[in-house]
Amino acid sequence: MGHQMQDKVCLITGGAGSIGAATALQLAQEGAKVMLVDLNEADLRSAVAHIDEHLHRQSSTDDNLTWSIADVTRSEQVKSCVAATVSRWGKIDVLFSNAGNFGVVAPVAEYPEDVFDAVLAVHVKGAFLAAKHTLPQMNDGGSIIITSSIVGVKGDPGVCAYITAKHAQVGLMRVLAKEAAARGIRVNTIHPGPVDNEFQLHVEKNLSRAIGRDATAFFNEIIPLRRHARADEVARAALYLASDASSFTTGSMLMVDGGLSA
Repeated sequence: MGHQMQDKVCLITGGAGSIGAATALQLAQEGAKVMLVDLNEADLRSAVAHIDEHLHRQSSTDDNLTWSIADVTRSEQVKSCVAATVSRWGKIDVLFSNAGNFGVVAPVAEYPEDVFDAVLAVHVKGAFLAAKHTLPQMNDGGSIIITSSIVGVKGDPGVCAYITAKHAQVGLMRVLAKEAAARGIRVNTIHPGPVDNEFQLHVEKNLSRAIGRDATAFFNEIIPLRRHARADEVARAALYLASDASSFTTGSMLMVDGGLSA
């Protein structure tokens, strides 16, 4: 067991998803106390059980891992999961703002407005609210990480809401990096390329229809490393930004995309 995150208090939104849970596992292995936040209790319980299993422990009661239900687009809900984290363990050292939704694949002229609003609400307002409510409860010298995407630096047809939202998160990160620097709080984005998980599988099913061929195979052909990322590889990037290993890195975009954006 490593200890580079010993007793650091970490809050992860989108905590039941594969990247959130993989990051929680790595942080916990390094000694952190981790609050997983997501929409669905069953998903959260299953993520926590999975992490406990990997850590070879019986259960998380009174332990360094717990969960809280919140919709990141709702200010009061975000505020209350931040409060729950602080009342349990004290001030927060790491915010991993990782909640996301995809929307649909459709040209701009046909893109449903309500879906556009929902996608921007989760990625952009969600990341804003997480930062807004966590910053006053953060220790100086902490770290904020936002999960953007390879499409935070490039465009593709049919994906206007998701790509706009992923670009917007970079703008938010840059403002936060400037604002929080006085307190020694670092703020960065990670930019995964296609990840081998359910979220991406759903995306690729939609894209396969749009491009008329298997999107998974297509991505593996155009990614220089010739494969999708594993969730634990993205988690290691988040761990780097969460830890003192990245003590002079702020305002940066860390690509975890197998060279796809190069």
